[in-house]
Amino acid sequence: MTRVLVTGAPGFVGPYLVEALRRSYESNIEIIATGKDAGHYASLGPVTALDITDYAALEAAICSVKPTHVVNLAALAAPTAANADPEEAWRVHLHGTLNLARVILKRSPDCWLIHVGSGLVYGESAKAGRALDEEALLVPLDEYSASKAAADLALGPLIRAGLRCIRLRPFNHTGPGQSGAFVVPALAMQIARIEAQLAPPVIRVGNLDAQRDFLDVQDVANAYALVMKNLASLESGTVLNIASGIPRRISDILAGLVARSRIEISVEQDRARWRPGDLPIIVGDAGRARARLGWKPEHSFEDTLTAVLNDWRARVVQ
Repeated sequence: MTRVLVTGAPGFVGPYLVEALRRSYESNIEIIATGKDAGHYASLGPVTALDITDYAALEAAICSVKPTHVVNLAALAAPTAANADPEEAWRVHLHGTLNLARVILKRSPDCWLIHVGSGLVYGESAKAGRALDEEALLVPLDEYSASKAAADLALGPLIRAGLRCIRLRPFNHTGPGQSGAFVVPALAMQIARIEAQLAPPVIRVGNLDAQRDFLDVQDVANAYALVMKNLASLESGTVLNIASGIPRRISDILAGLVARSRIEISVEQDRARWRPGDLPIIVGDAGRARARLGWKPEHSFEDTLTAVLNDWRARVVQ
């Protein structure tokens, strides 16, 4: 029986991952969803409290559950939140990841760790203007990406010491349920509020010229599930980008969302929404994931935009 412990399960990606795993493994899987706080979620069921920065709690959980796999989703998901509280970002991203890896290596060395990092770790390497593969240098630009990169690199010595680990670097992904701290839902939320007459018909935006690599969250969750199914053919320490390979201009995303609006909306630029050091283009190369997992994106980005907007339409009237 496959027994998977998921950290950070109540976050945006967690419910999609649990759904993908259940679909992939059918009844031959037990999923232990954990989060910083215990609770019950419609999409997850019961969630057990587990803070990855608490080494003793991690050790007790791993010894009790005896997982065959751990998927580490625990993070400050939004770069803005991590940059606003860098001490917490480093505590969770680096020290929490090291706690988890060390406990697994010590108490359950046959367990696989699937660690979810970020495509933002490549940072300034994107200035070359090419799609970034796993060989690109890690040159992070802010506290979020630096703490993520540090965790990614810190796993290396533990992998050499015997930790069974795959490191994933997903690029931007979105879908229903994502918070307004991210660009696509932030734009959709504004449109939904305008349609509900909760705001004037004006969208305030930051840098619209930036180009980013976007995926539907379902495709990302499917990639994580495929990693688990293909571990027999993957070497411990493997790094995999999860990306579409398609740069999408933020202005085009906004235009797509506005075109779906039920009323006329104007757009105004807001300098306060610009982030210093914004790179003009960040796009990933997921050729390795395609070759080794047989993975490719299956969801239309147009359908994703519609789903995100409809999600926010439902949320603003609740």
